[in-house]
Amino acid sequence: MSQGLEAELLDMTLQAFREFAEGELDTETLLRLDAEEEFPVELIRQLTGEGLGVQLLFIPEEYGGMGGGAFDVYRLCEAMARVDLGIATGVLATFLGSDPIRVGGTPEQRTHWMGRLAEEGLLMAYAATEPDAGSDLGNLKTTATPVHEHGDLVGYRLNGTKQWISNGGFADLYTVLARAPGGASWFVVERGTPGLSAGQPEQKHGIRDSNTAAVILEDVEVSPTQLLGGVEGKGLVQAQEVFGYTRLMVAAFGLGAGWEALDRAARYSMDRHQAGGPLSEKQGYTHKLIVPHAVRLEAARALIEETAERIDDGEGTLNTEGAIAKYMASEAGNDAAESAIQALGGYGYTHEYMVEKIKRDVRITTIYEGTSEIMEMTIARDRWQQHLKTRGEFFRERARGVRELTDRHPDVGADVVGLGLDALAEIFERCRLERLTRNQHVLLRLGSLAADVEAAASLARRAAHGASQGWNAKSDKRFTPDELAAFSRVFARHVALRLGTEGVGLVAAAGVDAASLMTTLRLEALLSAQGGLLDDMDRVADAIYGRTE
Repeated sequence: MSQGLEAELLDMTLQAFREFAEGELDTETLLRLDAEEEFPVELIRQLTGEGLGVQLLFIPEEYGGMGGGAFDVYRLCEAMARVDLGIATGVLATFLGSDPIRVGGTPEQRTHWMGRLAEEGLLMAYAATEPDAGSDLGNLKTTATPVHEHGDLVGYRLNGTKQWISNGGFADLYTVLARAPGGASWFVVERGTPGLSAGQPEQKHGIRDSNTAAVILEDVEVSPTQLLGGVEGKGLVQAQEVFGYTRLMVAAFGLGAGWEALDRAARYSMDRHQAGGPLSEKQGYTHKLIVPHAVRLEAARALIEETAERIDDGEGTLNTEGAIAKYMASEAGNDAAESAIQALGGYGYTHEYMVEKIKRDVRITTIYEGTSEIMEMTIARDRWQQHLKTRGEFFRERARGVRELTDRHPDVGADVVGLGLDALAEIFERCRLERLTRNQHVLLRLGSLAADVEAAASLARRAAHGASQGWNAKSDKRFTPDELAAFSRVFARHVALRLGTEGVGLVAAAGVDAASLMTTLRLEALLSAQGGLLDDMDRVADAIYGRTE
């Protein structure tokens, strides 16, 4: 059963945030915070406290929250990222910090801590990463030593250091992952507990108005009631249960920041004239610096919305789908911001035009909550296992599914996406026959190719669904179904070309006969699919700039 807010309530929440941002987070303020590396803790507390209470969105109703679902949180995260990713990260840290409680806490623990979070607007920190472990949560060094008195367990003593912790120096409440005798376990630690301290704020490349600091635990004593779930050894399972959900949040950050940078570049190009006309009317500008990134961002949005709907409908954690969405959106957002700097020329390289700051900020989305390389590996391993279990039918079955759209919606590029899915199935099979996945580089590239093709399929489905049934009432509706169909056709062709070149080259580089591979991959068809690309890129540019015939 679907969960979440009614569309009207979500719209009201987003509008309230936008009004808050207009009043408190103007460009001058944001640039000053960035330059001075100041964490605006009071502003963050207004966002998550009585001023606005955005944390209520992700807290279940039974604990005093609004009971928002994954789709609602995605929309809020995108809106926050459009304003400022550093401040958004300060809010995200509370979202993440509460997840171990929401997923792993006992009923009593959830009632107590989630209730306090709703009522008091506490700032939280998710203290998992360590200096020598990075994203490898299984390589924990922080320890939780049981303390006994007269044979009874009376508490745990925590020792260790956590690194790169958002809100680390300001949180009211920390969820800490530590190695107990029974295995990795989550503990809740309150600010002010003896032995708990934070290091100096990190001096970062971007999101300089967020707080990132080491969290140090020296003989920090907690009671048994602060062990989440009351049983040791559940920590890694509890962390895995929310990756699909939390990575959607970071995906939404990449999406929001990328579109903000791109929209700024588009507005600039409408006023900037060169060689007799505005840059917005020149393909050398729009078709290189704007259109490809807009198409990729909308492919990422399709993945995010599809995955969020499935999570809200109770399909499970969808960790791989969350990884694909995070990978696509963060990479697309980073690339879009890079092009936005180029699009503004010398102005883009200066602080005052904001795209320079957006570029520095959005870069972190390809790193935190799992780097892009970890996402590639996660995707590749899962899809490789699916390929083996289905005897090569996994992607072919998906090709058949997406082709079913073609008869009903011939304009969304589903036929080209089907070609791509079949080609990917063949590439996976050749890698199996030649044992190429023993090469880590090959495995990572397979993950990237799979992400692209699955995003293309998702975008085709979204365009078709919008034309036939209309979208989710809470969906972003910036573009019409006809306009989105043009986006989908452009991205489908990009994927086909990539598979026909990079895919063939990947297998050929390992010594496999490329000539036979080109035949089985239907390279000629993949290349022929490029016909009409320029006209569709024109249509996408018209949609972005609001030009009508």
